Parts: sequence; C-alpha cells; structure tokens
Amino acid sequence: MSIFSANATEAAESSGAAELNGASESTDGDGPRGSAEPTESDAAADASDLDAEDLVLGYPTAPEPVIDGESIAAEPGAVTALVGPNGSGKSTLLKGLANQIEPDDGSVLLDGRDVHSMDTKSLAKQLGLLSQESTSPDSITVEDLVYHGRYPHRGFFERTTAEDARAVERAIDLAGCGHLRAREVGSLSGGQKQLAWIAMVLAQDTDVLLLDEPTTFLDLHHQMEVMEIIETLRDESEVTVVVVLHDIEQAARLADRVVALADGEIRARGPPEEVVTEELLSEVFRVDAEVVETENGPRVTPLRARHEK
Repeated sequence: MSIFSANATEAAESSGAAELNGASESTDGDGPRGSAEPTESDAAADASDLDAEDLVLGYPTAPEPVIDGESIAAEPGAVTALVGPNGSGKSTLLKGLANQIEPDDGSVLLDGRDVHSMDTKSLAKQLGLLSQESTSPDSITVEDLVYHGRYPHRGFFERTTAEDARAVERAIDLAGCGHLRAREVGSLSGGQKQLAWIAMVLAQDTDVLLLDEPTTFLDLHHQMEVMEIIETLRDESEVTVVVVLHDIEQAARLADRVVALADGEIRARGPPEEVVTEELLSEVFRVDAEVVETENGPRVTPLRARHEK
C-alpha cells in the first residue's frame, strides 16, 4: 500500500509515493481550458459528461450487489448530490463512477468513453476523487502534498513546471489553506487536513470532481469553507461535481440536482425542491420532518424518528 491514499489517481507509474484515486483535469494537451470569463452557457457546453448506465456494483464478501442496475447522469458543469441513509450505496456508487470498483455489469462513460478502458493516467487527467480514506506521511508539508496532485500531468522523472506551480497556487488559494502551506500534515487538525486534501485534488485541475462526504466530522466553520469551495467551482469554472453528503439540508442548499438512494436503489432524482420533500424523508430516511421552501433551498426540521411496526 502506498503512502498516499486520497484523491488523485496520479499515475501508478509516477512513483510508489502515491496511491491517489482520482484524476486530474483534462486539458487535452492544448493548454488551459476555456476563456478567462466563460459565460454560464459556455461553461455548461464545455463541461464534461459523466454517465453510468445499468451499473451493477458489489464486493467479493457481499452475497448481493450493493448497486443493482442503476443509471445516473451527472449534469455537466453542475453539482449533483448523492444522499441517503447509512448503507444506502452512496459511496459505493461514487467509487463505481471513479473506477475504484470494477462493475459486474453496466458501464461508466466519461465524455462517451468507458472509464474502465482508460489507462490510469489518462483518467487521472480528467477525473478527480476525494475519498474518505486519505492518508499521507505526517512529515510532508501541505504544499508538497498539494504538488502530488500534479503527477498525472508529468512524465516519470519530469520536474515541476510553471504550469504546475500556477495550478498549485490556485488550488491552495481556492481551498483557503495558504497559511498552512509550510505546516506538516501530521500537525493539522481534522478540518485543516481536509482542506489540504481538497487543495491536492483541485491541483489536479480536472473536468470532473467526485467528493465522498467532504464535510463529515468537520466543525461548522470548516463545513462552510468546503461548501464555499464547491460553490466556487460551480459558479466560476467548468467542473462537473458529484458529492456524497450526509446532511440532506446541506445537499439541498448546495446542489443543482439531488439523487436520493435507499437500499442500493435510486428512489428520487431532480432539483432539490422536487426531491427534498416530507414524503421522501419519511420513506427514505424514516423520519417525520417539516420541509419549508426558502430562498436558500428547502429547510428541513426533523421532528421524530419513524419506527418499524
């Protein structure tokens, strides 16, 4: 097992120093994407498509698939939130989209290409993943950690370039962790480490970004920081974001589309105001709740847990 486990799938060939599972943005070898100030319609047109069709996902130790024949399309240039109770299959579905689990059936298409036919480095230039299992040597500095997100863009022994430095500076600035750049990762709090890992994934500069519960176990301040990063990616870039969120009200406020899962099945999908309803909370989350529409999205007030009779 490598000493890095987190978000970027930097190339396995790039050294034994990293096992990053996502990948990085697609420049297609033609330089930076887009214009300095793309319009909303331009961003949507240029953003990448990520689609799963009839996906069947499971684990060797499980007798039945966790996800059994589900399809999902991430809206290009928008934020799609996966929500559901514990054990509903949210993280498994995200891992399937990120090529971390080989499907028993079905396909995952990135701009029409099956991700399972793409080599690690090619995929890592287009798709980045922030997983829940992020580990690195405690002695590495935040800045060095973020530079690991640039591995998919370099050859085996190539030095970092001015483009790498710009991408790292942008990622550190966007993640708001510039004051931490010289700190060792082992000295950081949980929230600070999460920002550092997010900066590393951002440095990959990918067209598609997958985030697995990025706000879990964070205090409110750090949760808001992560939410603001995702909002900035949506509003100011062409990144297609799929995020697993534990807090359904947080998902309703942040996402353009919400996909609700239960028992490995997609039970509802659509805009937050259509999906986050009292009926869904009762049926999927087994809680009685009051849902009120606000200018910031549906506000959810849990009232009581529902129990099996």
